[in-house]
Amino acid sequence: MKYCLLICAALVVAFNGLLLLPAMREHATPLAAAALVIALLTALLALLTGAKAAPNAPPVAAAVPPPAPAANQAEAEIVAFFALLQEKGRFVDFLMDDVTAYDDAQVGAAARVVHQGCREVLREHFKITPVSGAAEGSRVTVPAGYAAEEYRVVGKIGGGAPFTGTILHRGWRTEYVKLPRIIQAVEGRLPAIAPAEVELK
Repeated sequence: MKYCLLICAALVVAFNGLLLLPAMREHATPLAAAALVIALLTALLALLTGAKAAPNAPPVAAAVPPPAPAANQAEAEIVAFFALLQEKGRFVDFLMDDVTAYDDAQVGAAARVVHQGCREVLREHFKITPVSGAAEGSRVTVPAGYAAEEYRVVGKIGGGAPFTGTILHRGWRTEYVKLPRIIQAVEGRLPAIAPAEVELK
C-alpha cells in the first residue's frame, strides 16, 4: 500500500510540475483535473492505510481461530473507483498510453474526453468546493491558526500568521465521499479495472 501512496504522490508532483511550464498552459485544465483525481486517490490510500494500521486491536483467544480476512477489500474498493474513472473518462487508458507519439492537438482532444468523464465521476461521488473563495491572482490574508492541510504558504515567510499574499491556487476540499462499496472482494486477487473486450465474428 505504501508503494501505491508513493506512486500517487509522485504523479501529483509531476502533474503540478507540468502546470508550471509555460508550454503546458493550453492543457492546464486537464492536467489540474488529473492532479486532483490522483490527489484524492492519495488521500483515500492514506486513510485506508491508517485504518489498517489502527492500534489497540483486542487480543484473540488462542482457542478461537481468527476470522478469515476480507481479501484485499480496501484495495478492491480503490480499484472500483479506478473502474469508474475508466468507464466514464478512459482515465487509465489515457495514463497508460504513451502520448509522446501523438501531437498536441490529439493529446488535447483525448484530454477533453478524460476531463469530462472524470469530472462527472467526481461530481457524482464527492462534494468538492474551493478552500478559498478568492479569485486566483487576488490578495488574501491567511489567518492565524489556519489549518495546515488547507493552506500552503510559499515565498518569503517571516514571522507568524496572519500572512498576506497573492493566491496562486484556491485549493480544494471535499465535504463528503460516497464511493461504491464492494460487498465481497474476490478472494486472492483484485478485480479488473476494465475487462478485456473481445469481438466475435
